[in-house]
Amino acid sequence: MLEAKRIILLVLDSVGAGELPDAAKYGDSGSNTLGNTARAVGGLNIPNLESLGLGNILPLEGVPPAQNPKASYGKMCQRSAGKDTTTGHWELAGLILERPFPVYPHGFPPEIIGPFEEAIGRRVLGNRTASGTVIIDELGERHMETGYPIVYTSADSVFQVAAHEKVIPLKELYKICRIARKMLAGEHAVGRVIARPFDGEPGSFYRTGNRHDFSLKPPGQTVLSLLQENRIPVTAIGKISDIFAGEGITASFPTKGNRDTMEQTLKQIRSGTWGLVFVNLIDFDMLYGHRNNPPGYAKALEEFDGMLPLLNDALQKNDVVMITADHGCDPTTPSTDHSREYVPLLVYGNTVRGGFNLGTRGSFTDVAATIAEIFGLRFPTGNSFWRQVYQNCPGSLRGDF
Repeated sequence: MLEAKRIILLVLDSVGAGELPDAAKYGDSGSNTLGNTARAVGGLNIPNLESLGLGNILPLEGVPPAQNPKASYGKMCQRSAGKDTTTGHWELAGLILERPFPVYPHGFPPEIIGPFEEAIGRRVLGNRTASGTVIIDELGERHMETGYPIVYTSADSVFQVAAHEKVIPLKELYKICRIARKMLAGEHAVGRVIARPFDGEPGSFYRTGNRHDFSLKPPGQTVLSLLQENRIPVTAIGKISDIFAGEGITASFPTKGNRDTMEQTLKQIRSGTWGLVFVNLIDFDMLYGHRNNPPGYAKALEEFDGMLPLLNDALQKNDVVMITADHGCDPTTPSTDHSREYVPLLVYGNTVRGGFNLGTRGSFTDVAATIAEIFGLRFPTGNSFWRQVYQNCPGSLRGDF
């Protein structure tokens, strides 16, 4: 079995492919991030993803099924309970969570907030479920007057702390978040504590690119740690290292936005980095899904599509590319939260069969199992699809798009 020199795993954050059978339990009936976004804008213009076979996975306005898809294609069902970023990425890396992380739709209880305020030596503002952009507009001026950080959450398992960079410097904000991370354990072990710095003046506040996530450590072995144990490097680009609390990560390159992320990915590929290159593209979720902005979401998809030829030109003959997502965040529904959806799966490279239908995979962990097998290892969770898609086809992908 061929051992690929490199796998590039691209996670399009929140690019879901239609509601899961249990979506109603999560309040997500009818969610279809890709399908509904395409309809909302009168069709998507993504010829490169179209040629790979994205339109063969689900009906997409403007994206017909490819007659000869260049990728193997399918979709994956999430087995873990929950629909948040940490849960989705952990499952892609091989962990299935039987219980969801705790959520706080009515804000955090006194047994959390009281000790937290005491530990940081400040009171807090907010402490409720809110949109991050809305709550800084509402409480930002009060925050600047008092120096009290703004604490809020969402339908996801997050403890978010917003602060103006000129009121609470980044170093202090990160320290505050580390205190929260240490305190939020046991029954209150939220998936992520997130620093949400902002700048500007009342009436024109804006979030900066200095967000930082403080995640729980994965509770078991992931394919990332398996690779590290076998001296195969794992290069994290974007917020991947944050999501895994640095576990199993060889090198990390934080980025600001999709374009910066793709540029860093290209830089690492061109420099000869080998092993697993694990990439999160955040703009779909952060800028457009949570803000119910279908035109922005569609534009982000089209911009990503336009960068694929550059990625393709940088590939070597044994490279394998996997494009998928971690959950949905349908910008067309009333909710601004993540949605419980299938995620698309596209796999391509010179050694990968084009046009093979991978069907509906039972779990995101199939990605972890496949990564392990490509590198000649075995991961105990998930069903590898490598033997289904592998072909020995030397040559170059250059010029395919």
